[in-house]
Amino acid sequence: MEQLQSEEQFEQLKDSEKVVFLFTAGWCPDCRVIEPILPEIEEQFSSYQFVSVDRDQFIDICANYGIFGIPSFLAFHRGNEVDRFVSKDRKTKEEIEKFLTNLFS
Repeated sequence: MEQLQSEEQFEQLKDSEKVVFLFTAGWCPDCRVIEPILPEIEEQFSSYQFVSVDRDQFIDICANYGIFGIPSFLAFHRGNEVDRFVSKDRKTKEEIEKFLTNLFS
């Protein structure tokens, strides 16, 4: 999964065809739980571009988009927010797959 490097990159990436941002942090235990399943999810949804956003490094992006719980997902299509899976709850593989399946259909 690509790592976000700058706020400018975020602005460029959100204009992409199908991009999903995963908001995470090194200290987040629920983020570590889903880490092992992420490569499989990326492969399953290979038409999407996945980008990891470090919550602590990009706190302004989180504040601008109301991302207060992690892990959280924010999806864009050509600059428009399509959907979000944002909460402070632990996410299961099934919940993530359901969210992604319904995104761009």
